[in-house]
Amino acid sequence: MAKQVKLSVRPRSEAGRNAVKQVRARGAVPAVIYGAHEAPSNLEVDRKAIETVLAHAASEHVLVELEINDGGKATNKLSIIQEIQHHPVRGDILHVDFHAVSADETVTSQVPIEPTGEAVGVKTHGGLLQQQLHSLEIECFPQNLPEIITVDVSALNIGDSIHVKDIVLPEGVKAIADGEITAFLVSEPSVAVEPAAEAPAAPEVIKEKKPEAEAAKK
Repeated sequence: MAKQVKLSVRPRSEAGRNAVKQVRARGAVPAVIYGAHEAPSNLEVDRKAIETVLAHAASEHVLVELEINDGGKATNKLSIIQEIQHHPVRGDILHVDFHAVSADETVTSQVPIEPTGEAVGVKTHGGLLQQQLHSLEIECFPQNLPEIITVDVSALNIGDSIHVKDIVLPEGVKAIADGEITAFLVSEPSVAVEPAAEAPAAPEVIKEKKPEAEAAKK
């Protein structure tokens, strides 16, 4: 199951480009929380705190208990990190979307898939394991949200595959994706085809020219 972590945030009343620059200048990241039948609210979260949370998580979809500190008052809200915007070059965090959830209502989330074991078709016959699905959309209650889904591929032989419907999910977790989607398959080993050797060119036959005098007699 996903690790539930605590994260302290603060309300953010400023809006606009200049306000966002000010938030980042004080070592924070602009954020927003929405969902759970409430209007969206602007927040800011300490940059190092959110980076630490993500560094210890298997994916960016983390279940967090937000402690919203507004002056001397603190309010706790259960949420999922729904989306994180990164700088396209530097990769640092630019913005965080939190989706407020309720413990007694199901949520949907994309959970990473990871293979375990060595496929027999790879180990014995030199096949190639292909992962065609890297995350799975699931539905469950927040407390049942898995951090990662592992799939045992050790029984796969050449030509075998595992579909979404074949994946064993934790109790209380249901896949939303089409069950016929292929998650893993083992293909035949690729054989490098050597280019055919070119046949040696036939030597050019040079005919001896007859002397002009002899040629004139004929």
